[in-house]
Amino acid sequence: MTKVCPEIEDTTLPEPVITVSSDVSFASNHFPTYKLGPDNQIVEEPKEDEKGPSVKDTVEKESELLSDQHKRLSVRDLASKFDKNLAAAVTLADEAKLREVASLEGHVMLKKLRDALEYMRGRMDGQNKEDVENAISMVEALAVKLTQNEGELIQEKFEVKKLGKFLKQASEDAKKLVNQEKSFACAEIESARAVVLKLGEAFEEQERSSEASRAQGPDVEKLVEEVQEARQIKRMHHPTKVMGMQHELHGLRSRIQEKYLNSIKLHHEIKRAEESKSCPFVLEGTQSLGSCLRIRVSSENDIDLSNCSIQWYRAACETSRREAISGANQSVYAPEPFDVGRILQADILSNGQKVTVTTDGPIAPDSCLQSRVESLMRKSNSEFNVVISQMNGQDYASRTHVFTVGKTRIKLSRGWITKAREIYSTSMQLCGVRGNIKAPTKALFWQPRKSLTFILTFESEQQRNTAIVLARKYAFDCNVTLLGPDD
Repeated sequence: MTKVCPEIEDTTLPEPVITVSSDVSFASNHFPTYKLGPDNQIVEEPKEDEKGPSVKDTVEKESELLSDQHKRLSVRDLASKFDKNLAAAVTLADEAKLREVASLEGHVMLKKLRDALEYMRGRMDGQNKEDVENAISMVEALAVKLTQNEGELIQEKFEVKKLGKFLKQASEDAKKLVNQEKSFACAEIESARAVVLKLGEAFEEQERSSEASRAQGPDVEKLVEEVQEARQIKRMHHPTKVMGMQHELHGLRSRIQEKYLNSIKLHHEIKRAEESKSCPFVLEGTQSLGSCLRIRVSSENDIDLSNCSIQWYRAACETSRREAISGANQSVYAPEPFDVGRILQADILSNGQKVTVTTDGPIAPDSCLQSRVESLMRKSNSEFNVVISQMNGQDYASRTHVFTVGKTRIKLSRGWITKAREIYSTSMQLCGVRGNIKAPTKALFWQPRKSLTFILTFESEQQRNTAIVLARKYAFDCNVTLLGPDD
């Protein structure tokens, strides 16, 4: 009996070759070499130790390649690349269809071969039967492998379709981008053309103006010479006369301004004299810090001043808004440092008629006050001898006390006995005395805290004003404004 062995040809379907871009850079220019290891595993042969290029050289080379690629790559190149890849995807789809037909024919051939082997197995026995069974198992294995290849083919077909859709959409986007860039380029070309036309017109206008200036050149040069000659003559003959006239004008202006101010002053004095003739009251006293202002009834009138209602005011000028001085309602008032530079007025209400008396000008300052305050501020504390005239509104007979003005607090004491000691706060008040008291120019009002008030009399007017200014400066450094009631 002759042994028949079916010849099985393991044919591999040709796979389509995918095109590779020319911009791809491979690590080597030949295929790697392999060898078979145990269990038929593929093992890559170890590479020889070759000294390759340094990292710096590789980075520079890749940077040059990318720069060249960026320079030559444009939107039109992208569109052409997408079109080529789309054609390659269509070719892959056609090849996948051919592979489907070949796979179907392979299934048919394997089925016929298995039927033939089954028929031969039924007619043979012994060793030949075993060979036929082995052949049948091989055919079944081939069928399984063919089924696996069909699954891979289906997956590959799906990927090819997906890639084709993507490339088609990308090609359409690239074409849109090409058209958009083309329209932008056309617009830029038109704008550049318009700019060139404007530049041409400007050059022509400049040429025309230069020709006109060349035509008028002699006249212009003559005019320039005349102007220069006139300026030279003016510099030679007139500077002294002009400067003299300017000095004369300046002197005239100053004299006119001085006479104008004097006329205004005289006008106010005449007006005040006329008012004083008709006014039944007169304001006496030096109008400066350290003095005392007193309201007196004129000799032509017989008015009892004690029956009149009086209120003193301070204002920045005669026409500005007045500020009432709280508690100043007597015929006598001693200006304090807060009144310096301001005008003082007093309203007198007598027999239903209101009469106002006003100082001639702002209250003048004490010329030595600032120097005294600056010298005392170099010390940590400043002490003044005082006498308590009133305490909480009641007359108070006392001996000499020490009024200490510090950087953070004020203290009133006699020896080791302390009458009051308080830090600067919003409840503290300090100002010149405003009531009817003996020696008002030397007295001040001090409220260290609520429900406790003093009227202190100093040895001189200068000490009283110095203590007020010094305490207000220290309080201001403590973010406290130290004034009188309702100021």
